[in-house]
Amino acid sequence: MNQYSEEDLGWNSFLENQLENMPTGLQTARISAENKTNYQLMLPGVGELNAECVGKILFNAESKSDLPKVGDWVMVQYFEDEQKALILERFDRQHTLSRKVAGHTTEEQVMAVHVDKVLIVQGLDANFNLNRLVRAVVLVSEGGIEPIIVLNKTDLVDEPQSFVQKVKAHLPDVRVIALSALYDAHLDQLKSLINAGETFVLLGSSGVGKSTLLNQLTGNMTMATAASREKDAKGRHTTTRREMHLLPEGGILIDTPGTRELQLMSGAEGIANTFDQIGQLAADCRFKDCSHTSEVGCAVIDALDEGELDEVDYENYLKLRSEDAYMESRTSQKAFLEKKAKDKQLHKDIRSIYKTRKFKH
Repeated sequence: MNQYSEEDLGWNSFLENQLENMPTGLQTARISAENKTNYQLMLPGVGELNAECVGKILFNAESKSDLPKVGDWVMVQYFEDEQKALILERFDRQHTLSRKVAGHTTEEQVMAVHVDKVLIVQGLDANFNLNRLVRAVVLVSEGGIEPIIVLNKTDLVDEPQSFVQKVKAHLPDVRVIALSALYDAHLDQLKSLINAGETFVLLGSSGVGKSTLLNQLTGNMTMATAASREKDAKGRHTTTRREMHLLPEGGILIDTPGTRELQLMSGAEGIANTFDQIGQLAADCRFKDCSHTSEVGCAVIDALDEGELDEVDYENYLKLRSEDAYMESRTSQKAFLEKKAKDKQLHKDIRSIYKTRKFKH
């Protein structure tokens, strides 16, 4: 079994400060993959093991997002004879990459935890979509994580830098790298960003070349890859689960299945970080609660009319802000209904107990 230290797996002071509140006699480990009924984890000094949660963790979880996810740090009891572990505690999370689950359900899906940087991958073919890039940057920034845009398949276009310039025009503060995952020489710029102990996530739709990138970065050419359809650049899913890998450079890379949609669970902070220009303009609006849509004296609308604010940026801002407001109202409503249901059940239980005790007497 491969052996590694806590530092190799991304251990830091945020986690160290939580140790005094953890039970003694246990060992720290990091979740490397999540299966339907169990987990794989990396145990420093030992290697990769299968593990299960104790009932307390399952019972106390208010939602699926509270359960251990890929990248989580946990406290485990290690059974050396059986080469397996039991998860007893989960550390608080520092940076979480999450989205709303697909469909109409208002529920958070945690994609990865304790993430430092997210490599947002798009292909320079029919897959390229500026609005989708902006949405991904908002989602990543909301988790307090640094987004890095990777424009893959430069070998398919004549002027890849024109795509870089187009992205930078709308996302000036985000690092953008153009490369071809098929050629080692083009990966130097990306490899230079990988630092020991940092955790990276590969995020993108199917067919953009995430598995090829993973193969190149890990030096392990065993991950399945599949060509995308030429007419629409849609690829088949070659990654079926989220999984953590250690890189030769010392970093940690989490691969994810292709994402068809990225719906925001919450996005106020991510929107503010991504649309910093609009935030600065809004400070000069006549009204503090300005919606930036029709008010007289709105500095944002004035900048739009004068050509100082890009119309595409403005439309993306309004769309994402509207989506965030809707999700906030849905979440508040859900919390209210859940509390109402719990209170109703509690009163029912109390009445039941009262009737039982009264009957006995």
